[in-house]
Amino acid sequence: MKFFSICFLAVSLILPTQAFSAMSSSDASSLQAAASSDADTLKKTLEKRRPGIKIDTVLATPIAGLFQVVVGTQVVYMDVDAHYMLDGDMVNLLTAKNYSEDAKSKIRLSLLDDLGDKNMLIYRPKKVEHKITVITDIDCPYCRRLHNEMDEYMASNVEVRYIFMPLKGGNDRKKTESVWCAKDRKTTLNMAKAGDDIEALTCDNPLAAQMEVARKLGVRGTPAIVLETGEMLPGYIPAKKLVAELRKR
Repeated sequence: MKFFSICFLAVSLILPTQAFSAMSSSDASSLQAAASSDADTLKKTLEKRRPGIKIDTVLATPIAGLFQVVVGTQVVYMDVDAHYMLDGDMVNLLTAKNYSEDAKSKIRLSLLDDLGDKNMLIYRPKKVEHKITVITDIDCPYCRRLHNEMDEYMASNVEVRYIFMPLKGGNDRKKTESVWCAKDRKTTLNMAKAGDDIEALTCDNPLAAQMEVARKLGVRGTPAIVLETGEMLPGYIPAKKLVAELRKR
């Protein structure tokens, strides 16, 4: 049964592309216009049925009659009449293109842009060739392991942007706030990551905004790494391996 489902999906993905390539340019333009009109119709239908929900985008997919709907950080698929909804990744088996992941990557980058560099703790090399954003917790063992490789990231021209997600309660939150409020945040973070005592400090800080972004990103454990493409990698990855992957892209 699984094999039949996979084959059916493959055919569904292949046929629209083949049909489209066989059309004249005028026919293709007409088809695109119709799809755009149907996407607008679907958006208006959803807004009427669910007035409290903000529909961000509705886009046609390579499958005729199926549309990608983005609501916040959720990506789903619906027919034009909004009778049916599919929740899952849409993948082209010929090219391995993941349409759902592409949409989610754009959402992640938008969330990070909205937070802004000023609300992150950034380790920046003299020459920046790549950037990663790391959702971190001071006391997380694998977060500390990643932090211990900071010199390697700097030597490899990789900028590391930290977003804090203190997961261990009030004391963890206070320690994180003390790092942010310190005059020398990086030295203080180095000390905290090493398990040393640091001065307790309070100040206006972006920790609530950082944690909200981490939640919207769907982070459930630290570290989590967001690449400059928007792809998110859960868990620790050795610096050498991650740098090698970044250089392939």
